Amino acid sequence: MPFESRLPSLALGAEELSRLNAIASSRKEEVRRVDRARMILAYAAGESISSIARSLRTNRPRVYRCIVKALDLGWELALDDLPGRGRRRSISSETEAWIIDLACRKPKDLGYAEELWSTRLLAKHIRSHCKKAGHPSVQRISPGTVSKILSRREVKPHRIKYYLERRDPEFARKKAEVLHVYAEVATMRAEGDSAKRKVAVISYDEKPGIQALATTAPDLPPVPGVHPELARDYEYVRHGTMTLMAGIDLTTGHVHPHVVDRHRSKEFVEFLKALDSAYPPDWTIRIILDNHSAHTSKETRAHLASVPNRFEFIFTPKHGSWLNLIETFFAKVAKSLLRGIRVSSKDELRRRILLYIQQVNREPVIHRWKHGIDLPGAH
Repeated sequence: MPFESRLPSLALGAEELSRLNAIASSRKEEVRRVDRARMILAYAAGESISSIARSLRTNRPRVYRCIVKALDLGWELALDDLPGRGRRRSISSETEAWIIDLACRKPKDLGYAEELWSTRLLAKHIRSHCKKAGHPSVQRISPGTVSKILSRREVKPHRIKYYLERRDPEFARKKAEVLHVYAEVATMRAEGDSAKRKVAVISYDEKPGIQALATTAPDLPPVPGVHPELARDYEYVRHGTMTLMAGIDLTTGHVHPHVVDRHRSKEFVEFLKALDSAYPPDWTIRIILDNHSAHTSKETRAHLASVPNRFEFIFTPKHGSWLNLIETFFAKVAKSLLRGIRVSSKDELRRRILLYIQQVNREPVIHRWKHGIDLPGAH
């Protein structure tokens, strides 16, 4: 069909060409507007409809319609669809609301095995139940249409965002108590009177499940210009796990370690005895710790009763481990020592953990709580 023989030329001014070129090269404009801008520019430059269709890899009728609109209505209106074009919307707002209601329920509550919806499963359920629910217009709905409806309403039933429910009714009180201890430590550091007060404040926790993994073949060192990283065989051998029990003296930064196979009451009492021997007998050892059963067990209480007034426990709230400063030290251990570590046995793992802590204690780092208190030394 000789489309181009029926159409006059299209004259554009310098400003119009500049605006069209900006749209044609834009990465933010809709694809259809970019394509139409390129068609109009090419036609204004004297190209035929056939050559434009070939260069843009489209068909001639599509180019022809765009050029006709530009000639009749102006190039700006030619970039967009005219009002009333396209298929009329056949899904009512009531039907969309019904679909959204389904998406906000779990599939397992509607008789399926799945926990979360996929658009395919949701579309299948809609097609099966729409007529009975009074929405026959979606008997042939596709997963793509379901996806568009969910996107418009900003509903994502295929995703999970986790949150933490506060289950400790005394969360605020316990948090305030911990922060009060941090404020006291800040004052002690600022005034330098920890020895006068005869109090040691320890932030304590356990890091369980440290794996003792061994290589099955030697690691290969980096080769400059060839292999920039260390090479390691994918296979490994498990030798079990260890637990690091550690407490940081918040006034000096000294770390007290205890590396054990398990973290029961017995091991916790062993740690308390080690702390007992590390400080003068007339000092009070104040420990910030969580609510692990070993910390409140019968065996632990019996030991505390045998050394009255020696230890004072300040418990963090349930799910409040982030309030314990020892967690920052454990994060450092995980990123530096434990990242990629390989050992031949659990004994080697224990030795290397203790060696690492010896290195830390040569240049101790004082951990400070920086949020929620405003006393000298707190920042």
